[in-house]
Formats: sequence, structure tokens, C-alpha cells
Amino acid sequence: MTHAERLARLRLIRTPHVGPVSWHQLMQRFGSGEAALDALPDLVLRGGAGKARIAPAEVALREFDRAAELGARHVFSDEADYSRLLREVDGAPPVIVVRGDAAMVHRPCVAIVGARNASAAACRFARQLAADLAARDVTVVSGLARGVDTAAHIGALGGATVGVIASGIDIAFPPENAALQEKIATDQLLIAEQPPGAEPLARHFPSRNRIIAGMAHGTVVIEAAPRSGSLITARRAGDYGREVMAVPGSPLDPRAQGCNMLIREGATLIQNVDDVIEAVGPIDTRMVREPVQAFRATPIAPEAGDGDRRGIAELLGPTPVAIDEIVRQSGQPPTTVQLVLLELELAGRIERHAGAKISLL
Repeated sequence: MTHAERLARLRLIRTPHVGPVSWHQLMQRFGSGEAALDALPDLVLRGGAGKARIAPAEVALREFDRAAELGARHVFSDEADYSRLLREVDGAPPVIVVRGDAAMVHRPCVAIVGARNASAAACRFARQLAADLAARDVTVVSGLARGVDTAAHIGALGGATVGVIASGIDIAFPPENAALQEKIATDQLLIAEQPPGAEPLARHFPSRNRIIAGMAHGTVVIEAAPRSGSLITARRAGDYGREVMAVPGSPLDPRAQGCNMLIREGATLIQNVDDVIEAVGPIDTRMVREPVQAFRATPIAPEAGDGDRRGIAELLGPTPVAIDEIVRQSGQPPTTVQLVLLELELAGRIERHAGAKISLL
């Protein structure tokens, strides 16, 4: 990939109203970041907004330079060092910033997540389970949070572990994990979706969780409240068709309610490493490594007329609705509906939700 193309791709994802889904749609439609950038102003105009606010080249160049200073680098979703399993996820990050040994994403991966205020018993179990998985050449993925995440990373340090953070690659959160984060970045693998210097804002954590779930063949939850980030990760894993596993706990402990609820809903009950290996099953190496398919421009769908565009927009409201339902009710071809929705998103008029749903802003 040329430097100009890398620069264009990074500018594209750093442009306002261009999210992971619209970025991939633009790349599939136009075949390259440079061609997508050229087409962006016209798409934004047709979506009902004024001039497109494309991220300046200087901003992207500074981001590349800062990452290099930190010993990190950007990996785009169609490059060999990008996780094949993560690439399959709808709305996968177009680009991630990595420090360390990127080859770890090509090994079988299992995520371990859980409560930040975990009990001593839960932390001990997470540490031992991670060590046992690492001993069987399984990469342990977690989020470098307090509690279960920290214990899992420490347990897997003798093998392979991947830390996925909600901040920039140069920001340690929580601060007490700064030394552990640096060790993982040096000896293992550290991944961030946010640009260097980005603080860990609340809205970044669900995005971080989807990476953890998307990279792994299965996710193990060890202690989690019913409304916790760990359960969000587990739900994402289920949405992606991955194995969801949970460690049971006492009904008297609020920290065990989330895990017990997952088991009641069909998650696999886990007591040791053999249970995890049995749940994820034998992992075919073709599921981990496969040839990377480059983006290629697809045939251009016929542009919708103003009347068709208004008709599709009128079907939208503040309540999220499935895109398939918009296709059915509009009577338009799916490619035309997707194009109109892309134009509206680039103009900042719609918001995308989980489950391929959209709503009007």
C-alpha cells in the first residue's frame, strides 16, 4: 500500500460522520481511500449537508508520526497483521494502532473479562485460567481494566496476551496498570482504536469491548453485574456467533448475577480450562489465517432520484429501525437504499445502532 493511500484512508476515518460501517462501504464502493476522498464532497451534498469537513492531511501525518515515535504503527483492516476474526465483524475498526508482536492475533484467541471490583477468588481463577490457556498456545485477550482483566493478563504473560484499550496507545488507564500496559506493549501486543493522545472517554469503552469480542473465538465472563461492560462484551460475542462462557457464582453475591444470568440464557458453564477448550472446539487454522482480500471498486449502483431519496428519509425516525425493514417498505433495491443511507450518514443526519439498525438524528 502506498503512503498516499494510507494517508487517504486515515483521513477518511478521521473525517466527521464517517464511522466504521460507512468507511467500509466507501472502500467497497470506490476501491481506495483516495477515490473515496474525492467522492466524499458530492456524497455529503446529496445527503443534504453543505461542504464536507474532510480531515486535513496534516492531522493524519501528525498521527502517523506520533505513533512511530511511540514505537507503534497503524494496521488497516485489509492488511495481513489485522485479526481475521475481527475483520469478519460488522463495523470492525477500519484501522487499529498496535505495539508489540502482531502475530499473536493469528493464534487461537479466547477473551477473559469480568468485574473491576472482582473478589480475590475471581481474580485467582482468572489468573489460573489465563495461565492454563497460555500453556495450550491460546492467546488471552482482555481490556486491561482493574480486577479480572488485570489478573487475566498477568496469568497469560508466560504465553501470549493481547491488551485492548479504550484510549490512545500512549495513555494508561487505570494509571496503576501503566507498568503492566508497558510490559504487554513491549513483550506481547497492545491494541488501540483511538488515535494517540486520546483519553479513555465513556463512549470509547463499548467500542473497545467489540474488538475484544470480535478477536476471540469465545469470551469467558468471570463475575459481572447485570449492567456491566463485561456483559456488553458477552452479548457482542453472541451477536458475532462466537462462544459465550461464564463462571457461576453465589446468588448472594451481586457480582455473580450477570454470569448466572448468562448461564440461564444458554452460556456455557466454565469450571476449568478443559471446559473452555471443549466449548470453543478444535480450531481450524484456516479460521485464524487466510489470504487477505484487497478492496476492489464495485459496480456503481444507480443513483436515487430526489423523490426516492425523500421517500427513504421519510421512513426514518428517532426510533432505531432495521435496514432490511427500510428496504421492504421503500420498495427500492438494497444497493440504492444503502447508498441513500450512506449519503445521509455522511451528512450527519442518521445514526447507526447495533443489529444493523438506524435512526434519524
